[in-house]
Amino acid sequence: MTLQIGVPVFILAIWWAWSNSSSNPFFPPLSEILVRFRELWLFDKFLSDIVPSLSNLVIGFAIAVLLGVILGLVFALVPVLEELLSPLIHFYRAVPSIAIIPVFISLMGFGNEVRLLVIILAAFPPTWIATMDGIKAVEPQLHEVAKVFRITNAERVFGMFLPSALPQIFTGLQASLQFSFVVMIATEMLGSSVGIGAMTILAQQSFASVDMWAGIVLLGVIGFLSNYLLGRLRARVLSWYDKSKALQLAA
Repeated sequence: MTLQIGVPVFILAIWWAWSNSSSNPFFPPLSEILVRFRELWLFDKFLSDIVPSLSNLVIGFAIAVLLGVILGLVFALVPVLEELLSPLIHFYRAVPSIAIIPVFISLMGFGNEVRLLVIILAAFPPTWIATMDGIKAVEPQLHEVAKVFRITNAERVFGMFLPSALPQIFTGLQASLQFSFVVMIATEMLGSSVGIGAMTILAQQSFASVDMWAGIVLLGVIGFLSNYLLGRLRARVLSWYDKSKALQLAA
């Protein structure tokens, strides 16, 4: 824990000392960036830009996760679907998530609904694939136990299959969160006048370097916090799994 805190603090100290006497307009002192960060993001632009960006990120990620888990469950329990659609699945996975943004902007415009839709479409495949693989990897003995005790389909899904697949599902969630974050920024930079990404690219285009760096710092903070919170959620939900792995390694 000390290293996790100490390394970023050390890097910030080097940045502060290195940039303190900088006269380069494109590389302003960190002290000026932090002052502008407080002015912009804690006051002036909080409601107008931070709230819309975080709303799209949270809503898009949540819908993508729900869609990914449902599709992964269906495809795992109905293998013929995967066989029929396997080429389409792999083609869709191979397309970079950012590449679909111009298509939807061309077809549907620059509205907030389009940005949200693109986040969802870009973010759900990792959870979908992880859920499908996790459920298919359930030990065959569990299926036999379910048959012997005549467990209903709903009890099998929610009491056996999904809990067993949770470690892989959380791996998919981490990837989906990254896609959500990247696409949220990209959609705002390409076709919006509102949001953190939009304000950052507008600052760059107008040569407001301090504002641009303040936006980059904010994006870094949000990315770090979102990953940290998901990691804490995983640790809490999968505490039983981590303990069992630790016992296996100790044995």
